Amino acid sequence: MKKKEYCVESEWIGMRIDKAIAMKEKQLSRVAIQRMVEEGLILVNQKKVKTSYKINASDCILIQEEEPKEVQIMPENIPLNIVYEDNVILVVNKQKGLVVHPGNGNPNGTLVNAIMARCKDSLSGVGGKIRPGIVHRIDKDTSGLLIVAKNDMAHLNISEQIKKHEVKKTYLALVRGRLKENEATIDMPIARSTKDRTKMAVSKKGKTAVTHIKVLERFNAYTLLEVTIETGRTHQIRVHLAQIGYPIVGDYVYSNGKNPFGVKGQMLHSQKLEFMHPVTKKKMVLEAEVPKYFAEVLERLRKETCVYSSD
Repeated sequence: MKKKEYCVESEWIGMRIDKAIAMKEKQLSRVAIQRMVEEGLILVNQKKVKTSYKINASDCILIQEEEPKEVQIMPENIPLNIVYEDNVILVVNKQKGLVVHPGNGNPNGTLVNAIMARCKDSLSGVGGKIRPGIVHRIDKDTSGLLIVAKNDMAHLNISEQIKKHEVKKTYLALVRGRLKENEATIDMPIARSTKDRTKMAVSKKGKTAVTHIKVLERFNAYTLLEVTIETGRTHQIRVHLAQIGYPIVGDYVYSNGKNPFGVKGQMLHSQKLEFMHPVTKKKMVLEAEVPKYFAEVLERLRKETCVYSSD
């Protein structure tokens, strides 16, 4: 691991740490720097700080940069459900169980391997070697729409739209329990759990997270929700719904996962995406039908119980 130590320069005083380091370390993006701060790879006076930390004159900054690992991602012939494609973007309806990009425990068999086989070298490199083309992610066991960028321009454009909350993402979620309210907004900050680092949790020290929910159908012991998000925190929808007492059916991480349908993994589907095309500037509205197993569970619930209107 390479280490660099900086004494504070005068123009840094009062500046956010991620912005200051981005000025000095040109090879690091602001996003990468923020991740390093969060992971404790960037320390101030030998202590971990927040990404919003503002630099003082007496500060000593230590940057611990991990040595780059040789990465080779191989194309794989994995079936893809293509919803839209042109020469700059690709939108896929990702199946449940498919990991978006290689990582610990998933060196291959991912969406990235599949799109590399389809697009060859025509993918953006902004996300790095293990995330070519990947602008945003959805969890392994979440199905639905995901945008892939074929060049850096498209990647940066859509990333900026996401940053400005101009990309509208609409999900369907089947939750345990009958929600009384027809509509609600969950505004609870989310951070990594201090008890289990593989999980996220609602925390006063976390980042702002806002989720809007609307009842589509009520069943005896379940509710079908339309969910839209203003922010894109890791596991946001799953954490928020579990926190208010309506966990997503099949979610083994944020509930006990018990359900009479034999479904493994959360019943959460990214149904609709609305964004501006990075080249034509045309408004794109794309939708993906729910997976067959999801539709079958809903049909079973409709037959078993009296369905109440959300009106």
